[in-house]
Amino acid sequence: MQEHLDLVERHNADALDQAAGLLLPAVTGGGLVYAGGSGHSLAMVLEGFFRAGGLACVHPLYAPEISPLHGAWPATEAERRSGLAGPIMEAAAPRPGDVVVIFSNSGANPYPVELAAAARSYGLPVIAFVSGPSMAAAPARAGVKLGEVADLVIDTLVPPGDVSYPAETPRTAALSSLACVYLWNLLLARMADRADLPLWASANVPGGDERNAELLERYSVRVPALRGSFTG
Repeated sequence: MQEHLDLVERHNADALDQAAGLLLPAVTGGGLVYAGGSGHSLAMVLEGFFRAGGLACVHPLYAPEISPLHGAWPATEAERRSGLAGPIMEAAAPRPGDVVVIFSNSGANPYPVELAAAARSYGLPVIAFVSGPSMAAAPARAGVKLGEVADLVIDTLVPPGDVSYPAETPRTAALSSLACVYLWNLLLARMADRADLPLWASANVPGGDERNAELLERYSVRVPALRGSFTG
């Protein structure tokens, strides 16, 4: 697993620099970063949203039916169903200058593909965190795959099936979430080296509540989940 993280860091060095260049104008210019995914890729949406050290300008793209916590197999069926992503993107009310980041291991199901297409229809750039090998092996349930719709791909290089251990006959130690979290934090570090970012503080350190109160006031107008309401 450690070897894989070293590999994806080297492989994506240029792509991470490009992603930082796409995200920084939105982040420093008052825009939003929309984060989307389905199934276990929702773990990355949560990782990016309202997290100590994370960007305060993240808007989670979410609906209960795409979460395994609201029904495991129904969530799989939902991400394979066409027509769900468009209304979620519309409800988020994107504006010019925003950016969309989509997390998907296979990049093959209609939900992430149509989410990217909807974002592009609003003129928003799309960054995809997706596995090239998994995407190549998966059936194109949406006709095209996420890598063909996104403006920029950050490749997790996760093998088809996701699992990695033992090496000879892998059956456990899924890599997709691990690789995405690592790459996302590498991206945040690159951005922090270039600009002063709106970053959440831990609520459990001195001054954290005060810092977060200012960010909540700034961003909750456009991010309903920050104020306890949900529109998609």
